[in-house]
Amino acid sequence: MSKIPGRLITYCTNIHPGETWEKTFSALKMYIPVVKAAVAPCHSFPIGLRLSNRAATELTDEKNRAFTAWLNEQDCFIPTINGFPFGSFHQERIKEQVYLPDWQSHERADYTIRLARLLASWLPEGVTGSISTVPLGFKSINGINDFRVFQRELESVLSHLKRIFDETGKTIMLALEPEPGCLLETTEEVCCFFDSITLPARLMEYLGICYDCCHQAVEFEDPANSLNRLVATGIPIAKVQVSSALQVSGTDSAQLMAFNEPCYLHQVVVRLQDGKLLRYKDLPDAISCHESDQRDEWRCHFHLPIFHSSTRNIGTTQGFLTGILPLIPKNVLLEVETYTWDILPAELHCGNVTNSIIREIQWLKEQLHA
Repeated sequence: MSKIPGRLITYCTNIHPGETWEKTFSALKMYIPVVKAAVAPCHSFPIGLRLSNRAATELTDEKNRAFTAWLNEQDCFIPTINGFPFGSFHQERIKEQVYLPDWQSHERADYTIRLARLLASWLPEGVTGSISTVPLGFKSINGINDFRVFQRELESVLSHLKRIFDETGKTIMLALEPEPGCLLETTEEVCCFFDSITLPARLMEYLGICYDCCHQAVEFEDPANSLNRLVATGIPIAKVQVSSALQVSGTDSAQLMAFNEPCYLHQVVVRLQDGKLLRYKDLPDAISCHESDQRDEWRCHFHLPIFHSSTRNIGTTQGFLTGILPLIPKNVLLEVETYTWDILPAELHCGNVTNSIIREIQWLKEQLHA
């Protein structure tokens, strides 16, 4: 393996369909060598791996040895796993099901421990690993439950991460990923949860967050204030997902309906002229229920290519990215996450998926060097 870069920059492979290990590995072999040659020709390339529960279960010791050999051949390594979607993530209706099983379930804990064991076998010495996951659960599914129920399952996973460190010296963080509509959605809710949780300090060292820029932009959060609040509460950022959301002002429903598709949940937050925020579970709910005013600003959880600041009809929250990127510590992994390639309106496609991934990573690097 050649030198590991000081700043880890990658993309999340959840953009590639594949729920089995065979399909997951096939996608990696198809896309990763081309992306690496374009963005990391002279150093080892970190892969932001998405692994479903089925794929993780199918990854036997023999298959893992073959995969590890491939990583070495390609001069790549795995520093992070997207452990948010348990099951299918493409080409069928997912919506609220993406949050299940949530952190009230042994299944979620068992899946995450399975991922941790695999990541420990891949993680290079001196690199802190991370597994991003559901922010406890979805509000309309769970209601506001007793956090002690979630804490029990989290504790089992954090204990396993502590055991991995004791046995191997490798640090893996569990990274809760705040998202609109979830039990942890705003920075304030994240801080309140971390203040309320009662776990031993030796376990809390392995708990942090995955900061998704699209999600916090949808919440109309200020980048500097959000990060400062996390620092003040002592909450580690295990990784940052560099992503951009849909942003429109005083638009009509016809423009928004181009983004209404049946696969994913597209939560909406509307800011009124007086600053009040109105939240809607999905784009059709917002379109049908909100009496739009030309002075309202809409932000929608629909991941858009980060190199777009706007198109003919819509804007993006790219400004959130340019505001937050200079504030992120250099030791925090940056992971581009635009998994919506297959459902993007035609005007947002710029070449094929490989070229789009490359262009996003190059745009990110340009912002960091600006």
